[in-house]
Amino acid sequence: MSVDRERVSSLVRELLVAIGEDPDRPGLRLTPQRVAEAYAEFFAGVGADPAEPLARTISVSRGPAPDTLPSGAVMLRDIRFRSTCEHHLLPFAGYAHIAYLPGEQVVGLGALPRVVDILAARPQVQERLGEQVADTIAGAIDARGVLVVLDATHQCVTMRGGRQPDASTVTVAARGEMAEPAARTEVMALLAGTRR
Repeated sequence: MSVDRERVSSLVRELLVAIGEDPDRPGLRLTPQRVAEAYAEFFAGVGADPAEPLARTISVSRGPAPDTLPSGAVMLRDIRFRSTCEHHLLPFAGYAHIAYLPGEQVVGLGALPRVVDILAARPQVQERLGEQVADTIAGAIDARGVLVVLDATHQCVTMRGGRQPDASTVTVAARGEMAEPAARTEVMALLAGTRR
């Protein structure tokens, strides 16, 4: 599904009038088209399949040590993401940290940020975004467990209402063995050493 740029542009023009602005003044003349282009990017994930990047898996049992299966977590930390809060249509952005306990198959590490990108590129709430990332990974590969931690700053918190510029929101979604306290604690301890 693609964003109807022409319709968005028309609606932004109406919005400018509604807030008391002149959409024909030089500084705003191109704003409706610019917003339409931005929205096409921000909401490119609407209708897209987030599991598509996970379709190609890599067998770990058909390598140089075929009797070896991974026993520990595979973790990708500090995945930058941005999304749009569905309540105020304001941005939120931060970092996703994903860990999974692989079975016989793993995925290329570049696939995990793509899952986040697709799901974040739609009107969202952070709590659901983390759950959707975890569900997508758990459903698409033979992971024994999945843990997704999102840490984000929301402009609806930093710019309006309570105006807390330093506040961030952390959410955790766990599936399978990663929902067990011991496995989860080990991975969370590893996340405590994030580079940023």
